[in-house]
Amino acid sequence: MSVSRLMFAALACAFASFANASGDPVAGKQKVFQCMGCHGIPGWKTAFPEVYTVPKLGGQNAAYLVSALKAYQSGERDFPTMRAIAQSLSEKDMQDIAAYYAQAADKPAVAGK
Repeated sequence: MSVSRLMFAALACAFASFANASGDPVAGKQKVFQCMGCHGIPGWKTAFPEVYTVPKLGGQNAAYLVSALKAYQSGERDFPTMRAIAQSLSEKDMQDIAAYYAQAADKPAVAGK
């Protein structure tokens, strides 16, 4: 096999695995019920463990959302509610939820702004 064919095959495999790693926004829409309680309310602010404006998720980059969920799941990001929710999610759930929010019409600004 020539080097160019080998490189093409490697790139095709890499692209296929990347494409399979992306989530399903239709499935994600069915999984965001826990998210909507805070992230779906314009101007919502948390009161525990400190007060801050909850960010909107619509329009965010899917890879960023998955990374954030994994950081909550591992404890790298410390917010009790998000950690509990993230720990209940599978990798597929995270990918689907991220795909749903990435294609949502909302802008990634914080709620209420």
